[in-house]
Amino acid sequence: MFRRSQILRNFLSFVPGKRRLGTYRFLPIFFCIGGVMEWIMINVRIGRETFYDVYRRKQSEREYQQKITEGLKAHEPAAK
Repeated sequence: MFRRSQILRNFLSFVPGKRRLGTYRFLPIFFCIGGVMEWIMINVRIGRETFYDVYRRKQSEREYQQKITEGLKAHEPAAK
């Protein structure tokens, strides 16, 4: 266990900017990872759909279902 943490510490010490930025020196790396993930979600098709195609479809289904339930509630008779 100690050996693994020592290897990780040595690996992380190769990232420049430790004195000037401290822990924040990893921020550009994670920013780039987030950008790549966003690009994949927009452009990569799995089957015939991208992530955003599925998201938009599910959102419109939720809106439709909400309109249906609101319409049913408006037509219910008032309680006595």
